[in-house]
Amino acid sequence: METNYSDYIVYVDESGDHQLEVIDQEYPVFVLAFCIFHKDDYVNHIASSIQKFKFIHFGHDMVVLHEHEIRKAQNDFVMLINKEKRNKFMLGLNKLVEDSPFNIISVVIKKKLLKEHYLEPSNPYHLALGYGLERIFSFLNEHDNQASLRTHVVFEGRGRKEDSDLELEFRRVCSGQNYYQEKLPFEIIFADKRINSCGLQLADLVARPIGRYILRPDQPNRAFELIEKKFYRNSDSQIEGYGLKCFP
Repeated sequence: METNYSDYIVYVDESGDHQLEVIDQEYPVFVLAFCIFHKDDYVNHIASSIQKFKFIHFGHDMVVLHEHEIRKAQNDFVMLINKEKRNKFMLGLNKLVEDSPFNIISVVIKKKLLKEHYLEPSNPYHLALGYGLERIFSFLNEHDNQASLRTHVVFEGRGRKEDSDLELEFRRVCSGQNYYQEKLPFEIIFADKRINSCGLQLADLVARPIGRYILRPDQPNRAFELIEKKFYRNSDSQIEGYGLKCFP
């Protein structure tokens, strides 16, 4: 059955905060990670792989994979304090992420530089959103002209005011106020923080490693190495400016 929906769905998560008043000197960036999934891959491979992983390590699939809690061994992941269990868990999680077929477009806002370069800097979240949506449009145009069809972009809800502000900016960009000066056929979806979404969980797992890579590119970063091949690239296989946009 033909529909006017595209073959792709996008899940989005962030790393760091987007405020400019007080900047965390240890992590002075805001990262927005857009994970693009072909729906057939999502249904037939990714969802089942994540469920299988959870059944192996927890006995059920109600646990939500959160990068912060995994890293800190908190809440559902307190068993990761045990070194042997942590090693086994991380090996499985790394393989899960590496084997999952999806593409990444990420925008990193360097907040200190943004404040230095602009007297009235724009909201880092809004900047990242605009750059990300433009690149998703480019990606979809290169895949059987999928950009002419409706694509849903899923965000984790952050609160009524935050969601309202984000939706307003989202619709502004999609109305034609973008690099292409075209209407972008994207629809925004907000998901409850407690929802057990495979796509949002993968987006959560990739966002922080990207920020760490930008801040300390010479330091070992196994998580980034696993996802590097998933970034959207141009015809010359260039990531910078395409799958990975830094501003300024």
